[in-house]
Amino acid sequence: CTLVPAILCLCGFLMGYELGLISGALLQLSSILALSCKQQEIVVSSLLIGALLASLTGGFLIDRFGRRIAIIIASCLLVLGSLILILSSSYGILIVGRIAIGISISLSSIATCVYIAEIAPQHRRGLLVSLNELMIVIGILFAYISNYVFTNVSHGWKYMFGLVIPIGTLQAIAMYFLPPSPRFLVMKGNDEAASKVLGRLRATSNTAEELTVIKSSLKDEHQYNFVDLFRSKDNMRARMLIGLTLVFFVQTTGQPNILFYASTVLKSVGFQSNEAASLASTGVGVVKVVSTIPATVFVDHVGSKTFLCIGSSIMAVSLVTMGLFLEDSIFRGPGNMSASNESLKEQFAGMPFQGRTSLTTLRKFKTAKTEEQNSTALAGGRTSAASQRGSHIVIDTVEVPAALKWLSLASLLVYVAAFSIGLGPMTWLVLSEIFPGGIRGRAMALTSSMNWGINLLISLTFLTVTGKNSLFLLDLASLAFIIVFIPETKGCSLEQISMELAKQ
Repeated sequence: CTLVPAILCLCGFLMGYELGLISGALLQLSSILALSCKQQEIVVSSLLIGALLASLTGGFLIDRFGRRIAIIIASCLLVLGSLILILSSSYGILIVGRIAIGISISLSSIATCVYIAEIAPQHRRGLLVSLNELMIVIGILFAYISNYVFTNVSHGWKYMFGLVIPIGTLQAIAMYFLPPSPRFLVMKGNDEAASKVLGRLRATSNTAEELTVIKSSLKDEHQYNFVDLFRSKDNMRARMLIGLTLVFFVQTTGQPNILFYASTVLKSVGFQSNEAASLASTGVGVVKVVSTIPATVFVDHVGSKTFLCIGSSIMAVSLVTMGLFLEDSIFRGPGNMSASNESLKEQFAGMPFQGRTSLTTLRKFKTAKTEEQNSTALAGGRTSAASQRGSHIVIDTVEVPAALKWLSLASLLVYVAAFSIGLGPMTWLVLSEIFPGGIRGRAMALTSSMNWGINLLISLTFLTVTGKNSLFLLDLASLAFIIVFIPETKGCSLEQISMELAKQ
């Protein structure tokens, strides 16, 4: 079934587009709706709240009704959430739409990874799962391009949100015609239908051997329940710890938050205008796409573990470099700051990279007071109370030297590239492989809930308890963890992987 990869690419594309879109839309929404800094944080984090809710319940939906049905439901929710955002005229409705989209992309991401892993032949599984990640970063790139194109268009954010509606509708319709997962059909006792689906997917009528292997592997797996994920039986507890630790490192390295605040982060290193920051963030999207391509093409030959090691090593080096540049660029400038500004400087001085973005948002919000006052007419003449309360705090605009500005951007791009060949795509490939088929959906949902939960914590508060040196140590810890605990799965079927992990 040659259309399967093409249709599934839409799932990854839409997820990436929604993740990257808010970076530019927030620049307009903060002025049009007169959003305070905290309200901007909640707008960004509301998507993560929806994603966390879906990850806590989506696994049961995926295992009970099937991977394909879950993707169709997610597509319908995406269209509904986008319509709510387009029609939104208030802060509250905006939050509701973002939560709906968060539920959609979380459910879709879990179901898509499981579905691809279960329908793909073992020699192409890494390629197809990583292709989904490639489409996610392509979606992020298109989101950044959309941010740049519509940055000065009246109500341009509505066009940004509305572009996903026809694609989401197409995805829901197309998924209806795709076959169910053969492993899911075997789990439900429908062996005849599973044999027919395998024949379509493998373009052969001789599917008896593969069907026998699947049936043998799933014979006892369907008896797993959720509690078994935390028991020693078949090393399920160890597998779950591997999955949870991987997603912990994905989030605590800080890179995913660049998707939400790429434009505001880049403004802090000298790209002062909205257009310049949006254009520079487009470069981030291009680097993510280019870096993910070799990981996608060569993963079945090189192996996911090798790419994870390479990516974590480069991230550790670039993180230190980037932290040094950002520390100089954000706090360089005239020495005539007020006492209140000095206290703000001290408050943010110990923060790691992702924590610094809150100062950028604060600077943008406070120094753009005039722009906000002009734009309140678009929001019905309302004036933000938070803006009035904080108007006495002004942080001077900093002129960053050109060389430092471009070195900061280069360090950021290297960091993004390293993530995009390692933890970005390979984490989800490993997670789709290490759990038994009978409980794969629930296991993926649990690891996904931790992923979204940590992301929500970081994005909602912008604070962590570590400095950049500690983040450097986290990257080194992730490298050591990968070397010791992550299995090499290239060239093995899902059944072989599960049997090997059950013995270890």
